[in-house]
Order: sequence, then C-alpha cells, then structure tokens
Amino acid sequence: MLKPPHGKRFFGVTDTGTIEGFRDFASTVGKHPAVIQTFHPWGNSLGRALPRWRSVHARPMLHISTTEDDGTEVITPRGIAMGRGDGYLIYLNHVFHGQKLRGYIRPLGEPNRCLNAWAGVDCSGNARSSRYSSKWYRQAFRRMYLLLHGGATKSSLNRRLAGLGLPKINGGGKKPLPDRFPSAPLAVVWSTLPAGSPRSKGNWPARYFPGAGYVDWVGTDFYSRYAYWNDLARFYKRFAKHYDKPLALTEFGVWGTDSPAYVKRLFTWTNHRTRARMLVYYQDFGTLNAFRIQNFPLSRSVLARRISSRRFPPLAPHPPEKPVFPGGINR
Repeated sequence: MLKPPHGKRFFGVTDTGTIEGFRDFASTVGKHPAVIQTFHPWGNSLGRALPRWRSVHARPMLHISTTEDDGTEVITPRGIAMGRGDGYLIYLNHVFHGQKLRGYIRPLGEPNRCLNAWAGVDCSGNARSSRYSSKWYRQAFRRMYLLLHGGATKSSLNRRLAGLGLPKINGGGKKPLPDRFPSAPLAVVWSTLPAGSPRSKGNWPARYFPGAGYVDWVGTDFYSRYAYWNDLARFYKRFAKHYDKPLALTEFGVWGTDSPAYVKRLFTWTNHRTRARMLVYYQDFGTLNAFRIQNFPLSRSVLARRISSRRFPPLAPHPPEKPVFPGGINR
C-alpha cells in the first residue's frame, strides 16, 4: 500500500508543473515534501512529469481526470468501464513497473463534486446522464484498479473483469496484448468529498465506493472554506476505520483567508487518528491564487511548525530513479 514507515506520515504538495514551484514551496514551509501530486488528463504521458518527480526527489501521486485543460472531454466513466481507455491504463502499468516507480494513482477524484466532468450529480442535485452514474463510476474504478496493478495473466484479468460484468481487456488492435501484465509498485487512491457538493441523497461518498478489494488508500479533500469537521470524522469512520485503510487528505489548504486555527485543528485531528497517513497541500498556480500559503503568514507559520516534526520525513523511501520509458504526448 506504500504507507509511510511506522509512526510517520507523509506531507506533500501539488505540482505547479515546474521544479521551481516545488522548491519555492518547500523553502517557504521549511520542509521538503515527500509527495508531489500531479494533475493530468486521461491519455497524457509522463514525458515531462517523471523527470520533474525525479529532480525534486518526491514520490508521485498522479491524479487522472477525464478532460483536457480546456474542458474537452476525453472519456466518460462508462467508457472507462467498457474498456475504451485500456491502452492508457496498460501504458501506466508498464511505466510504473518498468521504472520501478513507487507512487500513487488517484483516478477521477471528487466524483461527488458537481463541477467535475465525471460527476454523477449536477449542481441542482439531479442525476446526470447514465454514462456518468455512480454505478459506472464504481465499475470504471474496479477496471482501473485491476489494470493499473497488473500482476496477473491476461486470462486471469479477463476472468475477473467478466465476473464484474465487464468486457475483456481492449488493446485497441495496435499490437497484441501481452500474455501477462507486470505487477506495478503503485497504490490506487479512491477519493471523494467528505459529504458531497451538492449534499443530495444520491451524492454521498458511499454511492461511489467500488469496494474494499479495489481500493488501497481512501482519500478526501478538506479546505478551510468548507471545514465541516463532522463530515470529515464521518468519512474517516465509514471508510478508513471500517475498512482498515490508510487515509490521505489528497487536498487540503487555506482558501481565501488566513486561517491558522484551521491548520492547527487539522493537524491535531490527524494526530489523533492512526489511519491518517498523508496530507497533501493544494497550492494551485500563480502568485495571487486563493490557496498560496505564501500569502497567509499566520497559517504558514503554523504549518511550518507542525511539519517540522520528525513525524514527517522529508523523503519517501526509494524516490523516482532516472527515467527510461516509451515516448508519447509530453507534459
């Protein structure tokens, strides 16, 4: 599951696309983040990201969305479940295996946030088209989990997919599929909002949960502007504690207003929950954005003090090594 060493937690930060952005954040908070989270659209290669991960010596978390940066939809949850994106999953499996790249993959985070293209519910609380339903999200997630991890023969994976009511692995016809898929040293993170946006009956996290057998880590996002502590506690109990899974705060951050009390309470909250093993600060892009910790001196001071503890190691074991992998779309 790629958990931190016993008694430790990983602190991370989101990727701005530049080495300088990572190093500036690390300098500001006085700690080298052990994890870097990069956001990519479906089908994007690791041509630029992997050298950057290696340069900053941080274990990657790759968030995968279904849209390009301009909003163009690449694939739907149903399309993923039916195998239309298998080529990309096979690519990631082979890269993580071939590079011996230990990392996390966070596919389609926040499916219960109505603004996301893969959301199951619109912002009025109504169900969207069936190809975005929570049923197809769960099926898509199961397929992603199996193909990303690999570690089985093609026949075995096809039998597992058939048992889920899903089609066989789709290689796209470009070249024959391998008889065996390698085991990739990665962990798959399932993450939703703690309650849902909107908070409608069909939008609770449990509607999107694919099952404990298809999840390595559970994760949620928790910002100062929407610090609903009861929702966070409920999410932890329902998923991390009940299923004995490590919890990642896949995105946390100060939003819009300096909030030192939020930062202090959040770290106190995680300190009292043994399954809370990772916190990733969301820093967004540019110097004037609403999440930039450099713009919130009181919050920055609390954050720096909390992560100065030896409980937060500056490096994860076995950071990325020199990349040698097939080409593709670079980012």
